[in-house]
Amino acid sequence: MTTDLRQSRNGPPPASAKDRPGPRRTWRSRVARLDLKGAPYAFISPFYLVFLVFGAFPLGFTLWVSLHEWELGSGTREFIGLDNYDYLLTDADFWHATVNTLGIFVVATVPQLLIALLVANALNRRMRMPTFFRIGMVAPLVTSTAAVAIVFTQMFDKDWGMINWALGLAGIDPIAWASSRGWSWLAITVMVDWRWTGYNALIYLASMQAIPKDLYEAAAMDGASRIRQFWSITVPMLRPTILFTVIISTIGGLQLFTEPVLFSVGTPNKMDGGPAHQFQTITMYMYDNAFGHDRYGYGATVAWALFVMIIVFSLINFLAVRRTGGTK
Repeated sequence: MTTDLRQSRNGPPPASAKDRPGPRRTWRSRVARLDLKGAPYAFISPFYLVFLVFGAFPLGFTLWVSLHEWELGSGTREFIGLDNYDYLLTDADFWHATVNTLGIFVVATVPQLLIALLVANALNRRMRMPTFFRIGMVAPLVTSTAAVAIVFTQMFDKDWGMINWALGLAGIDPIAWASSRGWSWLAITVMVDWRWTGYNALIYLASMQAIPKDLYEAAAMDGASRIRQFWSITVPMLRPTILFTVIISTIGGLQLFTEPVLFSVGTPNKMDGGPAHQFQTITMYMYDNAFGHDRYGYGATVAWALFVMIIVFSLINFLAVRRTGGTK
């Protein structure tokens, strides 16, 4: 009886920690938690929204157009399924353009990356006015396209070009650069390498400056020469960057368009790539079909074939560099 009176006067016994209700979450705490979890997605969402509008949708629409006989002039919109792809597999002009594209890509990309690597290694040394030379590396990228066309068409002109003039001093007959398949590839390669070697060199230079100097000091103490340090320290440390430049160069090389078109200045149809299509690339062939002959459906088919080709060659390059120990 006495115990019951005490409990009634003092109230019920205190609840245990497990039975106590948790503190109510205020709207501010909920917003803070939502901000913590959703902020990363919010920051990267603009890229995906832009890609969805300007990348994924055009890609899907191009696939849809490739399944049609699509003409703007006549308004034809006839669904033909995979007929364009069947024709593509037997199209001699497409495979001719593919050989041209791959040939120019190989001839241009390999020396371009090697020269860029050597130039970056030279710029990484102590030298006077380093900023001046580094800025000079990007000068070709900001040069007017019209100026590039004028300079290089004059340089490789058969009768009055500076290249043939220099060859004449050595007793070599003039070369018809735009008429021969091999020589036209070489001329376009010079244009491509002049434009993009400095860009890749600056990428390599940025990665070289992140390599710890202790490695070079230790190698020098062991008696390693600069050439030995370059191949044993610099190149292995740059393998991820080399992989990046190889993939970017592969994408750009397979989409080669500007340089061959500039080299065709003065010809009746710049998209033909010469009288015998000797330097017509896949993108030039795609443009000629879509805009020159109003065959948008087949042009979209060529575009999708190029897209698949870029993915395949990029994967091959990635696996090749990975086998050499570039990535894990």
